[in-house]
Amino acid sequence: MNRQIAKDAKRWVIKIGSALLTNDGAGLDRNAIDSWVEQIATLLAEGKEVVLVSSGAIAEGIVRLGWKTRPNSIHELQAAASVGQMGLIQAYESSFKRFDHHTAQILLDHDDMASRQRYLNARGVLQTLMNLAVVPIVNENDTVVTDEIRFGDNDSLAALVANLIDADMLVILTDKDGLYSANPDTDPRATLISQAMATDPSLDALAGGSSGTLGRGGMVTKLQAARLAARSGCNTIIVGGRNANILHAVAAGDEVGTLLSADQKPLAARKQWLAGHLQVKGQLVLDAGAVKVLTEQGRSLLAVGVSRVVGTFTRGELVSCIDSDGTEIARGLVNYNSDEAGRIKGQSTESISEILGYREDDELIHRDNLVVNA
Repeated sequence: MNRQIAKDAKRWVIKIGSALLTNDGAGLDRNAIDSWVEQIATLLAEGKEVVLVSSGAIAEGIVRLGWKTRPNSIHELQAAASVGQMGLIQAYESSFKRFDHHTAQILLDHDDMASRQRYLNARGVLQTLMNLAVVPIVNENDTVVTDEIRFGDNDSLAALVANLIDADMLVILTDKDGLYSANPDTDPRATLISQAMATDPSLDALAGGSSGTLGRGGMVTKLQAARLAARSGCNTIIVGGRNANILHAVAAGDEVGTLLSADQKPLAARKQWLAGHLQVKGQLVLDAGAVKVLTEQGRSLLAVGVSRVVGTFTRGELVSCIDSDGTEIARGLVNYNSDEAGRIKGQSTESISEILGYREDDELIHRDNLVVNA
């Protein structure tokens, strides 16, 4: 295990915490933001794809409202988020503009991940933004979220975004240089852990809680996030965000921070999840041509290759693809519900808009959401 996986990573999720962004509560640190943005612009120029998960809205709102401490009231936190989000996005937009990059604001909550339809929508828009070379800036939707649906910290949100887009690398920028053998603030003998498997149970004893007043996370949540990211094959690096050119160092494969490696590659992990962890809601009967396309060419399933639709399902649910003899060929997340699929089956992609009055996707099942039986 080495840092070559960081050098090879193409799709990155970068998470920046509140303490870094607001300089421990002193308002947005524009110089730090400019530095991170300049480094991200370099990554983009090198052909990397980057989604930025940024904390800081509540912290910035607290500063703008003149409050000295983080409130406990959910409505005051929502108010702070709505005030602070304006400044946070303005800061990123103006900084990325220096490098001729557009940015997009994406606000998510837990329901967006739990609903497969909204999951596909979020996945689709993030993929489209990256294709357009726009930098998505993701934050938890703190203005409307409640205690029951909040992620709890943006470390978890970043890991879920990494799962969502099949990221290769999750980089968590924090106010510590990584995960230590003991608390470096109190134990001078503490040593930095350079690398480990994310699933290593011995790491649990090494992660402590958050000591800051603005953030909700600590090393515990960062370790949990690394394990969540690893479920989809994404590796995680926890590293000090205040270190000069730190993203450049990570991209170069330098021995910085703590690398927590996944057990398998993103595509294999996603296929395993599709194959074994979701309930099949319906069936699509394929013609011989579609069977050949899926099994021999690894392409997406188009409506033209479907001869019959069986069962009732909604957009985003798992369906089984079978041949005329009833043998399962593949299974995947469907882009149209059963009624829509029944209306467009056997038809060309160009006909979908005419038949339904709209066309959400070209494919009935995209190849990234499809697992073909061996």
